Amino acid sequence: MELMSRGITKYEPEMVRKNIRLKLMGDIDRFEDKYKSALLGVEERLSKNSGMTLCICLSYGGRQELVRAFNLLAQQGKTEITAEDISANLYSAGVPDPDLVIRTSGEYRISNFLLWQSAYSEYYFADVFWPDFDRSELEKALDAYSKRERRFGR
Repeated sequence: MELMSRGITKYEPEMVRKNIRLKLMGDIDRFEDKYKSALLGVEERLSKNSGMTLCICLSYGGRQELVRAFNLLAQQGKTEITAEDISANLYSAGVPDPDLVIRTSGEYRISNFLLWQSAYSEYYFADVFWPDFDRSELEKALDAYSKRERRFGR
């Protein structure tokens, strides 16, 4: 967490210049106060930016996220829950669902990641490991994605 905290703080000025908003997703309360306050401080300072949103998942699990959302809805006294209610109580609230999810390292599973949000996402599976996923690999993924017909469950 020390490395993450320092890295986010180090790149904050660049994110300000590039109008990037930061969205932390996961159980941030699990972290020591010094790391939690540093991360949440950067997220708050960048919250008004309107360009790209950089989402960083920390202590994140899709099932855990859904359980949390349902518990929040129960605490709100909800007895009939809509899809919109669930989306509004996820860590990713306010962030559009992904159009494309890229899974690296030759794995063909989603690994408890963005279970709700990726319901209509397209998946691309790459054989390369994350550190080796470069611009060329991204272009391959985007090329494959551009040839697909999006049906959104229809």
